[in-house]
Order: sequence, then C-alpha cells, then structure tokens
Amino acid sequence: MKRHRSDKSSPVKRAKYSSHWTMKLLQSMKDPGLVVESDSLTVTIKDAFPKAKHHYLILPKEQITSLKSLTTKHIDLLKHMDERGQSLIKTLVEKNPGNIEFRCGYHAVPSMSQLHMHVISQDFDSAFLKTKKHWNSFTSDFFVDSRNIISMLNTHNKIELDQSKYESLLKADLQCHRCHHKLKTIPALKLHIKCHAV
Repeated sequence: MKRHRSDKSSPVKRAKYSSHWTMKLLQSMKDPGLVVESDSLTVTIKDAFPKAKHHYLILPKEQITSLKSLTTKHIDLLKHMDERGQSLIKTLVEKNPGNIEFRCGYHAVPSMSQLHMHVISQDFDSAFLKTKKHWNSFTSDFFVDSRNIISMLNTHNKIELDQSKYESLLKADLQCHRCHHKLKTIPALKLHIKCHAV
C-alpha cells in the first residue's frame, strides 16, 4: 500500500525555506541588536558580518527582492536610501575624526534576498573579510555605486547587469584597492593595506 506523506510536514518545510540564510536580512531588519535607525521608508542595520570597521546596510521597508525588481517608481526610494547613507557617513566621520573614507553601493549580483545598500568604510579592517570573493565584491566593479544605480534606472527604466560578467570579477587576482599592487593571499593583502592607513 502506498503511503501518503502527512500534511504535518508542510509547515516544517515552509519554515525551513523562510529561514534560509538568503532570507536573513528580512529577519535582521527586526533585530533590535542590529537596527541602528529607521524612518517611514527604510531601516538601517549593522552588517552582522562586517567587512570593514564600519559596515552598515540600508534596506527599504517595501519588500523588493533585488536590483532586477526595480522600476522607475523606485527612483525616489533609491535617492532616499542614498541620502540616508550620506547622513550616516557624516555622523560616523564626526564621531571618528581622521582620514576615513566610505562608499555607498550595491553588489551587482547580491547573495541575499531583499534589496540592500552597503555603507562601508574603505579600511577593510575586519576578521570577517576572509576570502578573495569577499575582497573583490567590495573593491572591483562588482560593487556598483549607489548613484550609478540611480542613473542607470533613470536612463534605462530598469537595472540590467550581466550576471556572468560580474560574477567573473569575484575570481580576479587579489590587488590593493589603493595602489593596485597584486598580492597572493588575504593575510598578505591585509598587511599591505595597513600601510595606506598611516
């Protein structure tokens, strides 16, 4: 006799899917330990695995899966997100005097669901930055500046990025984002970039 699976298994499967790591940002937006600030349109959180001394994510409250989901109706939202990023940078610079630089932008091919803009300092001083993929995702053209995304959407009415082209950038040789000196390992690269912080 053929056995039928119990209906009780269905909710478990749905729960597993909803808790998949690619969906974690939606949960992080509600985590008081990560949330820095919020307004009517966005939530700003600390990156749970920061790749620099200062690494934050700005996310829309509207559920938007990725850059591909954007339409011209989202231009004002993206501008608002960029403004929130610039405001955060201003606050961080005031609190941390010295030669500190930031970039605001998006990964061309994000690994996590829910649109999010990175606000990240350019020191890349973090124990969580461990791999070539981590490094290249923030220091190559794989990281697209926020205002370039807004301009692209304004011009083309949508965001079209060649996934294979951008994913190939993650495999590029390691090189310093300041002087372009090539290095073979992440530990060697981290040691090298400290000379630019002096």
